[in-house]
Amino acid sequence: MCAAPSPAEASLEPALPAFPAPSAPESGALRPSGVATMVGSGLANQTGAAIGSLAFPVLGPAGVVAVRQYVAALVLLAVDRPRLRSFTRRQWVPVLLLALVFGTMNLSLYSAIDRIGLGLAVTLEFLGPLSIALAAARRSVDAVCAVIAAAGAVTLMRPQPSTDYVGMGLGLLAAACWASYILLNRTVGRRVPGAQGSAAAAAISALLFLPVGVVLALRHPPTAQALGYAVAAGVLSSAVPYLADLFTLRRVPAAAFGLFMSVNPVLAAVVGWVVLGQNLGLVEWAAVAAVVSANALCILAPRR
Repeated sequence: MCAAPSPAEASLEPALPAFPAPSAPESGALRPSGVATMVGSGLANQTGAAIGSLAFPVLGPAGVVAVRQYVAALVLLAVDRPRLRSFTRRQWVPVLLLALVFGTMNLSLYSAIDRIGLGLAVTLEFLGPLSIALAAARRSVDAVCAVIAAAGAVTLMRPQPSTDYVGMGLGLLAAACWASYILLNRTVGRRVPGAQGSAAAAAISALLFLPVGVVLALRHPPTAQALGYAVAAGVLSSAVPYLADLFTLRRVPAAAFGLFMSVNPVLAAVVGWVVLGQNLGLVEWAAVAAVVSANALCILAPRR
């Protein structure tokens, strides 16, 4: 098994496959431009997911994800066109697995958003990379972080008459896919040069969702408004975060970047409330805070 990522790498929102990023500065004050970019990237990512959910009544989660996969493929193919004929079997295996995980991750997340709301879905999904980071650690403080994160997850999933267990399960499936995505991306990055592996995976994932787009177009022709929402989701949740992260990682220490990315569940809850009117209760906010705090503590605690 390949090495697990650092907490900063694990905290990346999976809008696009995480390419080997330029080394971030290890010290020095945060630059205002870097902070502004991180804020903009996080808000764009969660706003894109919220806008995409507005197209659910017409396209459904699968239709919105299909459009998002198309946008992601176009962006990545523009960055680095893969030489598919030169790929060996050793390279194709992780690329194909990454394509499958990439599509499943987004589909399960958007289906969870449709059932339990943006804030709770993103919080459950965030347990995936957090688990990877904690599994790779060997400090006593990481055990505390694991307990805090587990408490937050149990609080979110506490049995109630109105609990949507299917939605919760989809959120946890997205978490498992995100964790698998991180490990596979590491393998692809080592076996395939540049961004060719990630671009190939995104293109294959888009092809897998092509029948979904065809069926929707023939059986339920999308309205211009719904299609616009889905395209906006693809741009805001794929293209913008990818380009912003490339800019940010050159100007912000890795620990600070990972710490800020861990706030994504909070941003998702706020955007869900402002854009979609999805209100969280005090207990749900406490659970979100527990998951975010666990990641923050894992990053900030001194290492031997």
